[in-house]
Amino acid sequence: MLSGRRLGDMSGRELDGDVEVTLTASRALVGVVARTLVDVLEVVTLPQLRMLVVLCSEGPLRSGLLSERLGIHQSTLTRLADRLVAQGWVRREPNAESRREVMVDLTPAGHELVTKVLEARRVDLAAILGRVTPQERAVIRAGFEAFARAAGEPDPGHLLTLGL
Repeated sequence: MLSGRRLGDMSGRELDGDVEVTLTASRALVGVVARTLVDVLEVVTLPQLRMLVVLCSEGPLRSGLLSERLGIHQSTLTRLADRLVAQGWVRREPNAESRREVMVDLTPAGHELVTKVLEARRVDLAAILGRVTPQERAVIRAGFEAFARAAGEPDPGHLLTLGL
């Protein structure tokens, strides 16, 4: 029985230490996210930003598919989209292939907003990684790759609340 710890190749203390180091690193990463969201949260909410990020990465989507991607109910998506349309961040248009379907897409302003946030995040991460040696960066990269494989894809609903 593992009871949260791997027996055999890693002692409980080693695992506990690894968990603490990972928690510290996760706080640092959350700090990067927080710094890049400060300004944008004055104009959109986190759920609104999440919708913008999904549209930026996937392009125009049918409203039903977008609600699935975000892990929210269609009526919630409609209210969210109404606010973003009113603010000029997204547009809704009938699907050219099926007029019953509504397509949701970013406006140029919405695309620019998302791009600014993501670019600020890249700049912040580059500055952090620039403070370590190339050998340390290789170790960090390998560690993050292994962590991402072990963690798998996060639930879209969990990301929605964080605007990721």
